[in-house]
Amino acid sequence: MTPPPLSLEDTLSQLEEEFDLLGDWEGRIEYVIDLGKSLSPLSDADRTEANKVPGCAAQVWLAVHPSGDRLWFAADSDSAISKGNVALLLMLYSGRTAAEILAFDARAALDRLGLPQALTRQRANGLNAMVGRIRDAALAAG
Repeated sequence: MTPPPLSLEDTLSQLEEEFDLLGDWEGRIEYVIDLGKSLSPLSDADRTEANKVPGCAAQVWLAVHPSGDRLWFAADSDSAISKGNVALLLMLYSGRTAAEILAFDARAALDRLGLPQALTRQRANGLNAMVGRIRDAALAAG
C-alpha cells in the first residue's frame, strides 16, 4: 500500500476548494454522499461489533489496518450521509502515520469545510466519534 500522494494539509486544501465550488450546504451534503458511494465494500471480517463506532446516528464500522508505520482504514455505514462522512475522513487519514494523524486538527479542518454546520447535531456528534476512533487508533499505534 502506497501512502497518499498529498500531505494532509494539501488534501484538506483540495477538499476545501471543491466544497467552495459547491456553494450551499445542500451541494456539500450531496458531494459527501457521493464520496460514500465510492467506498470499497467492507469485508465481513471488518464488519464486527468491535469496529462499530459508538455515538453515531447510524451504524458505522471503522477498521484499522496497520502496515509498517502507516495506518490504513476501511469503513462502511448503513446511512448514506454517515458513509459519506467516513469516506471523507478516510480521504484525509488513511495511509498516514500515527504522528501525522495526531498532529492534525480535525475539528478545525472540518470547520474549514463547513461540514459540522451542515449536519444535524447528532450527525456532527457521530462525525466527531469517527474522528475520535481514528485518533484512538493512532494513539494505540504510536
